[in-house]
Amino acid sequence: MPESGAPTARGADFAALLLDSHLRLVGVPLVPRMWGDAEEAARWLYEEAPFGLLAHDNSKDPRFVYANRTAQRCFGYTEEEFTRLPSRLSAAPDAQEDRDAFVAAVNRQGFADGYRGRRVRKNGSHFWIEDVRMWNLVDADGHKHGQAALFGSWSDVTAAS
Repeated sequence: MPESGAPTARGADFAALLLDSHLRLVGVPLVPRMWGDAEEAARWLYEEAPFGLLAHDNSKDPRFVYANRTAQRCFGYTEEEFTRLPSRLSAAPDAQEDRDAFVAAVNRQGFADGYRGRRVRKNGSHFWIEDVRMWNLVDADGHKHGQAALFGSWSDVTAAS
C-alpha cells in the first residue's frame, strides 16, 4: 500500500500524481485529453484507457498499488491480486535482468521510453509489453511515491518472437 501521506490509488489525488509527475518529468501530457475534474480523469484512466497503466510503491521490494482494467486483463489478475503482487514478479525469472535495468534507468533519469519486455500472466503464459514508458511518481514537493509504467501495446510470445 502507499506509504503514509501518499495518495490513495484510483482516487483523484492518485490520478493527479500520475498526470502531473508525467508532465513534469516527461514534458508532455500523459494523455492529450482534458477532463472536467480529477475524478473524471481517475475514472477514465482506470476504466477506459486503451493502454495498460501500472504503478508500484517505493518500498524495498516494490508492490503494485495500481493496475488499470487494461493491465488487469493483460496480466489476468484482479485489482486485489495485483495490489498484493511485488512488481518484480510481473516479469519471468529469465527476464528480470532486463526489467531491473529498465527500472534502474528510470531511477537515474526520472523516466525512460521505448522498452519492450517479456511478462508473465497469472496463468503462467508469457506476453510482450511494448511501447513502454516508465516514470517516477514524484509529487510537486519532490517526494517520490514510486514508479508508473504505461504500455501501449502487447502481444503473445510466440516461437518467432
